[in-house]
Amino acid sequence: MAFVSPTKRDQNGSYTFSSRPRPVEDRSKYREPPSEQTQSNYGNIMYDRRVVRGNTYAQQIIPTTALPDPVEVQRQQEIRRRTVAAKRAREQCRTRTPEALQGRKHIDVQTDLYLEELSDVIVASDIECQTDAFLDKPATPLFIPATSGKDVETQIEEGELFDFDREVQALLELLVGKTVEQSLEEVMEEEELAGLRAQQRAFRELRNNELEEVLRLKEQERRRSKEKERRVAQQKEVLRKEREVAEKIAARAFTQQYLADLLPAVFTSLRSHGYFYDPVEKDIETNFFPWLMAEVNNSLEKRYTARALLDTIIDDVAQKRQEAFKDTQ
Repeated sequence: MAFVSPTKRDQNGSYTFSSRPRPVEDRSKYREPPSEQTQSNYGNIMYDRRVVRGNTYAQQIIPTTALPDPVEVQRQQEIRRRTVAAKRAREQCRTRTPEALQGRKHIDVQTDLYLEELSDVIVASDIECQTDAFLDKPATPLFIPATSGKDVETQIEEGELFDFDREVQALLELLVGKTVEQSLEEVMEEEELAGLRAQQRAFRELRNNELEEVLRLKEQERRRSKEKERRVAQQKEVLRKEREVAEKIAARAFTQQYLADLLPAVFTSLRSHGYFYDPVEKDIETNFFPWLMAEVNNSLEKRYTARALLDTIIDDVAQKRQEAFKDTQ
């Protein structure tokens, strides 16, 4: 249904436009196929498919004329290249006039059957003249001003204006005074330099002595630190060896104790299970085993005694070493 848009004119002569409200058409989120698109009844160019959106500089413009055939272009380039090559060959094969000798040059001449007068040739002639030599400039005369007034003369006797002995006395006193003053300054400067050299020599000797003392103290400290490190390393080595000996002794005692308990248990188990039915074995059980056990007991008693004695000696030595190590620290 079409609505008529009423147009009114105000008292001032301007036009106003108003339209009745109408519902907005429902549009899908995505573009529909051309066959399913509905025909809009309004002319908004923002929704016109013929309007190009975005930058148009990068778009490919289809030329009005058809593009040339690549084969035809290649054929024309080949023809042009052959023409240039043939022209270059003809220029190289053409007979040319030999070059002119040194000091000469070629000129154009007429080679036609009928001679023609060259009217553009200008007749030229050489004319020369000699000028006189330049004369030397004379010397400038000395300027002598014109005299004015009257000349008057007088006679001055010897000693009236200047007495050399009297005038030179002040100059001699000044020269002698300056010489003596300069000599005294030089002597004082030499004495001051000598004092400075003596002071520098004394300071240098003192500094050398101090450097020697510092070097001696550094060497002494280095020897002490090295000796201390050696003693500490030696004591650590001794403690490590003692710890290893103690561990070996403990391991040996534990092994002996474990084997001593293991051997009777094995024989008892074998005897209880009835594995000794052989007469030889019986003889061994009745005669050899008691003697062996007695010897083992004796050996064990000796070992226990030696072990207790060794433990006492090790304990005493360890206590002495520990006390000596504490004293050294």
